[in-house]
Amino acid sequence: MDEYNRFVDWDKMDVTVQSQDAKELTCTEFQELKQLARQGYWAKNHSLRAKVYQKLIGNIPCRTVTPDANVYRDIVVKIIGKRNSSSLPLPEFVDNSLVPTYCLNAEGIGAVRKIILCIANQFPDISFCPALPSVIALLLHYSKDEAECFEQVCRILACNDPSKRLIDQTFLAFESSCMTFGDLVNKYCQAAHKLMVAVSEDVLEVYSDWQRWLFGELPMVYIARVFDVFLVEGYKVLYRVALALLKFFHKVRAGQPMESDSIQQDIRAFVRDIAKSVSPERLLEKAFAIRLFSRKEIQLLQMANEKALQQKGITVKQKSVASPKRQNVHLAVHAENFKSEIVSVKEMRDIWSWIPERFALCQPLLLFTTLEHGCSLSRFYSHSEGHEPTLLLIKTTAKEVCGAYLSTDWSERRRGGNKLSFFGTGECFVFRLQPEVERYEWVIIKHPELATAGSEPENHASPASSTLTSSSGPSEPSDRLSPFLSARHFNLPSKTASMFMAGSSECIIIGGGDGQALYLDADLNHGRTSHCNTFNNQPLCSENFQISVLEVWGFRDTMNG
Repeated sequence: MDEYNRFVDWDKMDVTVQSQDAKELTCTEFQELKQLARQGYWAKNHSLRAKVYQKLIGNIPCRTVTPDANVYRDIVVKIIGKRNSSSLPLPEFVDNSLVPTYCLNAEGIGAVRKIILCIANQFPDISFCPALPSVIALLLHYSKDEAECFEQVCRILACNDPSKRLIDQTFLAFESSCMTFGDLVNKYCQAAHKLMVAVSEDVLEVYSDWQRWLFGELPMVYIARVFDVFLVEGYKVLYRVALALLKFFHKVRAGQPMESDSIQQDIRAFVRDIAKSVSPERLLEKAFAIRLFSRKEIQLLQMANEKALQQKGITVKQKSVASPKRQNVHLAVHAENFKSEIVSVKEMRDIWSWIPERFALCQPLLLFTTLEHGCSLSRFYSHSEGHEPTLLLIKTTAKEVCGAYLSTDWSERRRGGNKLSFFGTGECFVFRLQPEVERYEWVIIKHPELATAGSEPENHASPASSTLTSSSGPSEPSDRLSPFLSARHFNLPSKTASMFMAGSSECIIIGGGDGQALYLDADLNHGRTSHCNTFNNQPLCSENFQISVLEVWGFRDTMNG
């Protein structure tokens, strides 16, 4: 253990890591490594963990010219000189991030800054990397010297395997990961999301803190266990653990008054003090119990979010002299420009918090209203076509308010000719606002195990069911495409579409799976709902209803005019 304790303050370190007998790690198979990492096989022996890190990081495929320990020894004196390491200024790309000390001694704390500056010298293409200080501080606990730590971090940064994403190094990658996390929270942590919406003015800004929870606030023993699995399984693990943290925060703090005037500060404090309520083993158990989308599907969602940011010109962090706060790219619904006969600004903002984050960058644009355009279905189509996605709002004569987020252009209905056929994607959802607020996801997205049972064989089966269930044929996981992204985003085959929305000259149907949820007649005066297990037997509104007002909203890109 002596060779790996140079930077460790053992008074701060978990004493159990000093008392375990040395073990050997001989396996090389991914599945076995994955199992051992999740079980914490090398977590209880400091020396073994150091050797495992060296082995795992050494196996990362890197660019041909990747700085190594010898480079560090050559440049560190030139860059640092005789300056006191504790006073060294950090490069802009760490964004004033926390520089955690974990269980480092004084020499280790100073070494973190020296290594950051040397990395900045060798990686001029890094423009935004707030996780870097934490990664360096963690790896220093398991390094013989600064040069070895520098080489390990460089290998992580220089990874050139397109299928193995590790650390965000640009503002575009970071911001799109925050948007992707927000999308995942929306799918997998709905109770916590509902709390965030209730207590935060900008819920998307709260989710932009997700990497700080892991690489900043999480105590040493926790982030080390996360890092064990991260080096084996990759970036998806970070999403899993952040979602688990949010679930535990909601469970522990639900119903309690906020400890500060900021939900962001409350979450940070909870993560810092997580040992009071959740063990590392319980945190990982919770994280891996989440039935998360596949790596391929998450990658496609991330690509869609990056594309949305690029289209809006948001690719670099904007410098602001007036405020040190990170640029907020998320736009709330502007009260001064919004007027609806169905929902208030507050209700529209609640709906905005449910939609995919790449569209939350936009402002609502009224496309059609029965009060102005009449109750003609053909006018409904003519005003709605050419817009993707759209938001449908309905107010009944009984004062009920419900609606649907529709991911696909209504012009897609023509693909079936005169035959009524379903289209849309799994991002679609229906909701009600009055008499109480409730959102209903499509059953095959929320409960993938029901997809096969609810589908008919042959050509009548939902295409999404074959996308989402593991018993759906011989295709490999890497060939399965996202069930919730529009086919045209990546020129994907149309078979990735889901059965959620349908339209003809006679009616509109919004639902799918094994039944209809919402049916509107051609005159747009009448409608009915179907209470099936597609929406968990929860009624949207009265089974038969009269429409008072119907509105269709599009999404206007305010940043590009």
